[in-house]
Amino acid sequence: MFKNKYLYINLSLTFSAGLGVCANMAHAQSNYPVKPIRMVIALAPGGGVDTSGRMLGQRFTDAWGQAVVSENRPGAGGTIATEAVARAAPDGYTLLMTSAGHAITPAMYKLSFDPVKDFAPISLFVLSPSVLAVHPSVPVKTVKELIAFTKARPRQILFSSSGNGSGQHLAMEMLNRMTGIELVHVPYKGTAPSITDIVGGRISVTAASSISTMPHVRTGRLRALAVCAAKRSTSVPELPTVAEAGVPGFAVDQWYALFAPAGTPRDIVLKLQGEISKMVNDPSTREKLLAMGLDPVGSAPDEFAAYVKAETAKWGKLVREAGIKAN
Repeated sequence: MFKNKYLYINLSLTFSAGLGVCANMAHAQSNYPVKPIRMVIALAPGGGVDTSGRMLGQRFTDAWGQAVVSENRPGAGGTIATEAVARAAPDGYTLLMTSAGHAITPAMYKLSFDPVKDFAPISLFVLSPSVLAVHPSVPVKTVKELIAFTKARPRQILFSSSGNGSGQHLAMEMLNRMTGIELVHVPYKGTAPSITDIVGGRISVTAASSISTMPHVRTGRLRALAVCAAKRSTSVPELPTVAEAGVPGFAVDQWYALFAPAGTPRDIVLKLQGEISKMVNDPSTREKLLAMGLDPVGSAPDEFAAYVKAETAKWGKLVREAGIKAN
């Protein structure tokens, strides 16, 4: 068949070596993980994304016996961490834990990567419902009353957020645009100071996570009107959605989720998602998450990928139409 026996031998050795590499790769994937995993967390220590990421990391360690090393890389709306993971090897050993800001940053920043194409979505871990709340001095008890109160005082009522382009900011900007009111934005450097000033009465309205707002609601220092999410929150079921309370079609989901670099083997993505699914369906874990004001989800990779694309398109449209700029 081959006139040159040396060529035949060389081709045979090359083919065998190729089979060996493929076999080794398949073995490494089937036994994943065989070494520590690096989880890059897009926001600062102590917040919801950080807490959620570390919970996932501990779960993976308990399940597979490999350490998960968490690395907080906050800044620039989460893009510093996101860029680092986008450039990492797609082998399952570098993961990104981030928030709904992942779908907002393409419209806010000039990026060297594509937040959709350069990532393999693993799972939407939890929803963190935002609560539309007012200071008790604001004489309203419903969303409709807030709209009427604000329309009678255009550009006089202040709302706080954790910064320009944040989920809080965009939720309130969407409320402005859908109702014709003119709440005025006051950005802060983080959720904590934005909550401090509404509790202190220097700000009238906010839309912040239930974990940030509900402790103050329960002590009477804030009044909750509704949740901003698409459906009622399991963690605060007594509150209607903004849509139910008078603004049909309003839906703003805040979420924490896990991604890997694009090209990460499918079986690794599915193994990671499978463990997340087990975690959110564990009764003790669900109870713990709900107590933190988080609604467990654990979506499948393809479902989450479609969701990310839809979220990116939605927020991109709002940012462009409203002319919102990064700090």
